[in-house]
Amino acid sequence: MEAKRIVVKVGTNVMTNKDNRILGPVLKNLVEQIFTLYEQDILVVLVSSGSAIAGKEILGEINIKDPSKRRQVYSSVGQPRMMRHYYSLFHDYGMRCAQVLATKRDFSPGLHRENMTNCYESLLSEGIIPIANEDDAVSVTMSMFSDNDELASLVAELINADSLIILSDTDGLFTGHPEDEESEKLNKVSINENVEKYVQESGKGEGQGRGGMKSKIKIAKSTAAKNIPTYIANGKRPNVILDIVSGKKVGTKFIA
Repeated sequence: MEAKRIVVKVGTNVMTNKDNRILGPVLKNLVEQIFTLYEQDILVVLVSSGSAIAGKEILGEINIKDPSKRRQVYSSVGQPRMMRHYYSLFHDYGMRCAQVLATKRDFSPGLHRENMTNCYESLLSEGIIPIANEDDAVSVTMSMFSDNDELASLVAELINADSLIILSDTDGLFTGHPEDEESEKLNKVSINENVEKYVQESGKGEGQGRGGMKSKIKIAKSTAAKNIPTYIANGKRPNVILDIVSGKKVGTKFIA
């Protein structure tokens, strides 16, 4: 029987604290869950944010004022740091990982897309964990993804994933503000439901990522429409991925 395939996207808000520092224990639990899935013959592609925050940890404030150029510098410096984190953690579990950077044009039909497919298929066949991220150093304007949620969706489609799990800092989609006592978590959502009405976005600081809840809903619906069930769940909850895979009512499921 062919092994199941899952794409897991982890956002910046999941892996950082309120001071915008990378949380090692969160990454460790993430890697531990991926190891457990591989033991169950479930292949995983990890789409990871965090390079800009990691770069800012190293450099602090820089003199460049242009936001796009600042993002390029922080991400370029931070990406090796993020991969060092992941390399070390996967190595502790006897696993190997690989970095796969991409821009939006790499998913357009043609040679670029074919090369991307070959890369992912070859890595998965060798039991190597592909860790995908936007190539922020060169990805500007037309070649940018809306956010890493979009990248995760495109990867899920590319490898014919069985599901996409988007890890955020909330327990899923609620009928109001998550901290409001009257708000209820939606366990399941169909692609035709108008759930966008429940979302109120807040502003984000530099390096915190571009994908809010409205973006996640849009991506989740479009991915589910391609027959890939998609989940939005709290990445800081221990073993959240394993709970979703085992069928527990965790997060919000967008039904394929």
